Amino acid sequence: MKFTVSQSSLAKALLVVSKGMATNSTLPYLSGIYIKAAEGTLEFQTANLTISIRHRIAANVEEPGETVVSGKVLTSIVKTLPDAAVAFDMAQGSRVVEISCHKSRFRLNTLDASDFPEFPAFALERSIELPSALLSEMVDKVYKVTSRDTSRPILQGVLLSVEENTIRLVATDSYRLAVCDSNVETSSTDEAFVTIVPGATFHDVLSSPSMTDQILVGTTESQVVFVFGNTTYVTRKIEGNFPNYRQLLPSNCNTSVKLDSGQFGAALKRVSVIASSNPSVRLDADVDGHLMGLSASSPDRGESSEMLDADIEGNSMSIALNFHYVLDCVNAVAGTDELTLELQGSMQPAIFKSYGKINYLYLLMPVRM
Repeated sequence: MKFTVSQSSLAKALLVVSKGMATNSTLPYLSGIYIKAAEGTLEFQTANLTISIRHRIAANVEEPGETVVSGKVLTSIVKTLPDAAVAFDMAQGSRVVEISCHKSRFRLNTLDASDFPEFPAFALERSIELPSALLSEMVDKVYKVTSRDTSRPILQGVLLSVEENTIRLVATDSYRLAVCDSNVETSSTDEAFVTIVPGATFHDVLSSPSMTDQILVGTTESQVVFVFGNTTYVTRKIEGNFPNYRQLLPSNCNTSVKLDSGQFGAALKRVSVIASSNPSVRLDADVDGHLMGLSASSPDRGESSEMLDADIEGNSMSIALNFHYVLDCVNAVAGTDELTLELQGSMQPAIFKSYGKINYLYLLMPVRM
C-alpha cells in the first residue's frame, strides 16, 4: 500500500470517523481506524458496538492496499503535522506502515485488516432527505434532555417524525420533556416517517465536519442510517415504544407569563449562584404588579432574589424548579426574544414555549418549595 494525501484532508477525515472509535475497549480493532487505498480514493472506517462510520476522500494512490492503525496515535500525529503532503508506505506482507511528511518520519505497528469488522450491509426500508442545518439546530434543542440511565434505553433516544412537511423532534428523561417542530419542504410521502435515534449519536452525526446541505435519513429493521456526501453513518435503532408525550400536555393553563428570554436567563444565572446544595429556584408570578420574582436560598450561602417586569395573565402563582433544567431551556431558545411560561399549579408541570422558525416546548416537573 502506497499513497499520498494532503494533511488538511487527512485530518478532516480522521475527525469525521473518530466518533466511531471505542474509547475503553479491550479489543484493539475497535479503537483502530481501517484504511483502504484504491483507485485514487481512501476509505476510512471505524466501528464500536453501537455505531459504524465510513468516509471517503480523494488521494494519490500508487499501490492499493488496506490496514488498521491505532486511531488515537494516528490522529495525534496528523494534528501535529504541517499542511503538506503526507505519504503512507507499507510493503506487502509487512505489519508496519511508514508515514512521512516534510522532515518528519513515523513507523507505526498495524493490525491485520481482514480481522476488522465488516461495514454493516443495509437495504433501507424507509428514507427521507432533510435540510441538515435546520435538523442540526433542532437536535441541539432537544438532545440534552435525553436520559443518561442505561436501564431505560428508550429514554436515551430522540423521536424523529416527519409528516406533511412538518419535522418534529421529541426527547424526555421522565423529569422534563422537550418538543420542537418546524415546517419545511421534504421528500416525504403521505405516510409519516418515524424513528427513534440515540440522542448523543444524533448530535454527533449533525456535528460532523463533512456535513452537506442535505442529509438522507433511512431505517432498516434494526438500523438507522445517515448518508451525506462521502460519509455513511450506521447506528443501532432503539427498539420499543416512545412514551405518549401528548397526554402530558394540558389544553389550557391558569397562569401565562411572557418573559424576555435574555433578561430571564441573565436573572436566573445571578439568582442561582446561591443555589448550590439546593438546585431549586422559586418563581413567583404577581399578576397585579406585573412582576415575576426569582429567589433562591441555601443554608450555607444565604439568599438571593430579583424581580422582572412581565406580562402576566390569569392567577398569581408560585412554583419551584430545578434551575439547571430551566437554564437548559433558556439556552435552547437563545436568539428568540420572547419566552412564555404556562402554569397549572405549584405542583403541576411548568411549560415553557417559544415560537419562530422552530417552535419549542419544554415541560418541566416542579420541586417542592
